[in-house]
Formats: sequence, C-alpha cells, structure tokens
Amino acid sequence: MLHAMKKLLQILSTLFAIGWLGFAVAPVNAANAATTNPSATAKPSKNRLVIQISEDDTKKWNAVMGNLHNIQSELAKEGVAITVVAIGGGLGMLTAESLVANRVEEAIADGVRFVACGNSMAAQQVTKDDLTKGVHATKSGYVEIMRLQQQGWIYLRP
Repeated sequence: MLHAMKKLLQILSTLFAIGWLGFAVAPVNAANAATTNPSATAKPSKNRLVIQISEDDTKKWNAVMGNLHNIQSELAKEGVAITVVAIGGGLGMLTAESLVANRVEEAIADGVRFVACGNSMAAQQVTKDDLTKGVHATKSGYVEIMRLQQQGWIYLRP
C-alpha cells in the first residue's frame, strides 16, 4: 500500500512538473471534494496549491517562504489558497523555535495553511505545543497531500 502511494505521488509530481513547464495537463476532477476538509473549504479559489516540505534545510524553508509571498502577490486579484504540508525533516520548519517561525506566523496571517504530519511528530517526539501558533496537524502528511490532490489542488515539491 505504501509503495503504491509513493508511486502515485511520483506520477502526480511528474505530471505537475510537466504542467509547470507549460505543457497542457488535465486537471484533477474536483467533483468529489470533501466538504468536511477545512483545507478544501477554507478559502474558495480556482487557484489551489499544496506544497510538500520534507527537508531539514533552513535555506529551502526561506526560499519557500519567499515563494509563498510571490505566489500570493501574483495571484492577489484572482485569489489563491495555499497549504504547506511538512513531513519528516521538514517538520522543523513549523516548530516555534524554527528560524522561520516568524515568517510562518506572517504567512498564516496572510491565509496560508500549514499542516504538520502527525506521524513525523510522533517519530520526532514533537507535540502540538511545540509547533508555531496556528499550525494544524494531521495524522499522515502524505494522505493530506493525496486528498488535496484528489480535490484538484496542484502539488509542488520544491
């Protein structure tokens, strides 16, 4: 099952990369969007982006934070919903002691939704209290990403 999920994420990531380069990619059918998922209903927008962060790399975290700002600026008139899912080493980005904690708080205030993987939290002995204020937690970060993609969100892994 885990192998199949990884394979699906690889395929979807490849499709996204092709689409990002300017080739036509068929959008995922959003007709099955779950209304109980807060990330699906938080901010209605035709532009919906889910970003996966898996590395313990402050330089990458800062680049992602800059990209979030640029994306929001570019799509300000149309609107954009962004969810950042932190898994594994990327979980450090969302802790209150993180070097980018202030930037995460600012992005949350600007409407970006940050989600910590609960499995990674358990493995790293990180509690909800250790996270930056406003960060959500989910049982499985990969399942969160998968569900958002099923609802038509575009996947990006910088």
